[in-house]
Amino acid sequence: MSIQELAVAPTLSTTLIPAARPDFGAIKQKQQATWASGDFAIIGTTLQIVGETLVEAADVRSGHKVLDVAAGNGNATLAAARRFAHVTSTDYVSHLLDKGATRAQAEGLNVEFRVADAENLPFEDDAFDIALSTFGIMFTPQQYRAAREITRVVRSGGRIGMANWTPEGFLGDLFRTIAAYVPPPSGLQSPMLWGSEPRIVELFGSEASDIRCERRMYNFRYHSAAHWIQIFRDFYGPTHKAFAALSPTQQDRLNDELTELLEQHNVSDSDALVVPGEYLEVVITKK
Repeated sequence: MSIQELAVAPTLSTTLIPAARPDFGAIKQKQQATWASGDFAIIGTTLQIVGETLVEAADVRSGHKVLDVAAGNGNATLAAARRFAHVTSTDYVSHLLDKGATRAQAEGLNVEFRVADAENLPFEDDAFDIALSTFGIMFTPQQYRAAREITRVVRSGGRIGMANWTPEGFLGDLFRTIAAYVPPPSGLQSPMLWGSEPRIVELFGSEASDIRCERRMYNFRYHSAAHWIQIFRDFYGPTHKAFAALSPTQQDRLNDELTELLEQHNVSDSDALVVPGEYLEVVITKK
């Protein structure tokens, strides 16, 4: 879909504009604690194919200066480094960067790792040829600020590549299910808006010469619904924190609802679980 087609698409975000300014500092501290809980790297490594696909879409080449924003344990980081780019990997959870550094060392890849906030990147204007983010920047509380920062550090003619879960897909259903038990902070716009084409135009259109969006599927592959729930309950920060905040009775109810949700999305014709998760692959060329 081209930038011209996206510009006339109906917007999803206008009805979700917050009425009052939230306490972004407190929200960010809570989010940081959430993503530091569990061990996202256990799940993050299973998403590696998304990073590989994204760097191909963004046309990462040898010698490019590449920034991975909200990199987690480094899927896009490693994919870009494997193509001999000069990669700087950033996240505000230091132990996730440590996991990425271990992976890079195991492959003999030369990557710089820096603790950094996606809403306040510690880099000069126009410092990078390409900036990437896989399921990371979409969770920032101040969406326009994060979009402005990732755009600022990319040179004119450079590219921004992102993979963002869509509101219509499995992850949208998952977060809505969790929110019914543990509501998100008041006044925040849904992170799933980053997975809608009109929202991407709102965030980046004024600085873009071209925007390309393609809807893709990532398949969650687990033994069963119970296996998926256990892994995500133990290791995925938002799910881990949600269960910890609930009473035993509420935990059982959430477990039952997640089981039903997973079975509704399961496309496997065997005993295994295969759940397609739709995401939006975005490639933006900066003016």
